[in-house]
Amino acid sequence: MPRALSFKARDPDATRARILKAAKAEFARKGLSGARVDDIAARARSNKRMLYHYFGNKEELFRITLEDAYAGIREAEAQLAIEKDDPVTALQRLVRFTWAYYIANPEFITLVNSENLHKARHIKGSDRFQELSRPFVGRMRALLKRGAEEGFFRNDLDAVQVNITIAAINYYYLTNRFTGSIVFERNLMDKQALEERLTFNIKTVLRAICTPETLARIEDSA
Repeated sequence: MPRALSFKARDPDATRARILKAAKAEFARKGLSGARVDDIAARARSNKRMLYHYFGNKEELFRITLEDAYAGIREAEAQLAIEKDDPVTALQRLVRFTWAYYIANPEFITLVNSENLHKARHIKGSDRFQELSRPFVGRMRALLKRGAEEGFFRNDLDAVQVNITIAAINYYYLTNRFTGSIVFERNLMDKQALEERLTFNIKTVLRAICTPETLARIEDSA
């Protein structure tokens, strides 16, 4: 056996990583139904036999790709260390982060869209997905509690609803950027349009969460 092939066979982590990277690109472009195992294997410089060896089948590969995609955003979010900020700054940074992550990682949005078309059947029974999601909600719950105790935030907020709002206010604009640009007769992805939208998103979230007194202080300092 040639040395190059022998080396690859002894490096399963690298082979697996290449397949996952290729799968992410193909699933993001074509969805679960449109992506072909042959194309994924070719993009990964591998073959179907290795793909099935490491991942079982295309459905399992899609599930693991989704888990990895969610792990990516959750790990990046945790790096913000928002517990070290004052509550208002932490909230602003979280909205900015979500917006920037969606723009920098468009494949995340398309993968989520694809899984919703399949009614979340791949992540529904995923233990790893639950492990990723619980700290995410818990982090927001702790932030809202701290903000309310310090008098910055309202005290009747639901962490789940706040998380959904932050995701939605950023997500919808980007998923509908093509049709929206036609409907509203403006280039929604123009640099100035993106900056204006982020400013709007931050103000909208702050107005939904902060007390009137906190909002007045923010406006006075602007």
